[in-house]
Amino acid sequence: MPEPRTILITGASSGIGRALALAYAAPGIRLALIGRNAERLEESAAAAKARGAETVTVQLDVRDRDSMRAWIAAQDAANPFDLAIANAGITTGLANESSSEDPEAVRALLAVNLFGVLNTVEPLLGPMCARRRGQLAFIGSIAGLRGLPFSPAYCASKAAVHAYAESLRGRLERHGVVVSLVIPGFVKTPLEESITAAKPFEIDATRAANIVRRGLSRGKATIAFPMPLYLVARVARILPPRIVDRLFTQFDVNVPETRERIPS
Repeated sequence: MPEPRTILITGASSGIGRALALAYAAPGIRLALIGRNAERLEESAAAAKARGAETVTVQLDVRDRDSMRAWIAAQDAANPFDLAIANAGITTGLANESSSEDPEAVRALLAVNLFGVLNTVEPLLGPMCARRRGQLAFIGSIAGLRGLPFSPAYCASKAAVHAYAESLRGRLERHGVVVSLVIPGFVKTPLEESITAAKPFEIDATRAANIVRRGLSRGKATIAFPMPLYLVARVARILPPRIVDRLFTQFDVNVPETRERIPS
């Protein structure tokens, strides 16, 4: 695939989003970066500019459908996006002694992880199909492959993103739009640092971003890493469910409850 020149990235103020911005930053590249933390977002933009990229930033909440649509549509009209990466996300889960997630935390997470993804890609579906070119990348998770007893809502949100990306893929590619689903395992980010658990095959965000970029440049339908953990998750789907349930409940995992809430 031709290398993208104009790229949209959500959640660009930290973690994988920031690493992706720096992975793509180079002379002749235009990065449109969305994030909620203005200071960290500008730090990402400054680091990208230092590598020669042109950047435009906006402090936006991906849950804000109208603002997302207006800003993305305006940017795309002025400089059509070759690639959009729906990356923004949060996590929530259960401490060891908890039996259920706070309903408000669950809804806040779904608003970011699922509706935020829709708010990112929906403004581009029509324009990209009309141009008969473009690529949409969805950042999922190995946790989206099989429900885990310590993060029900997070697993559900990522499973929904997986299904949405896979559903769009066949439909859009006949219109010249490539859809890629990214399924990462443990990546060292501020989001993941809050989780207390064994983290097999953990990699840093820079390495993850390079893997994602290589996969996107090849137009891969699925970019999953690390492969051993991905294969374990796939096998877990075909084993007897109750056996897998009992196995997973033996792990000592603490996923803090998000402090995010849906604005009133």
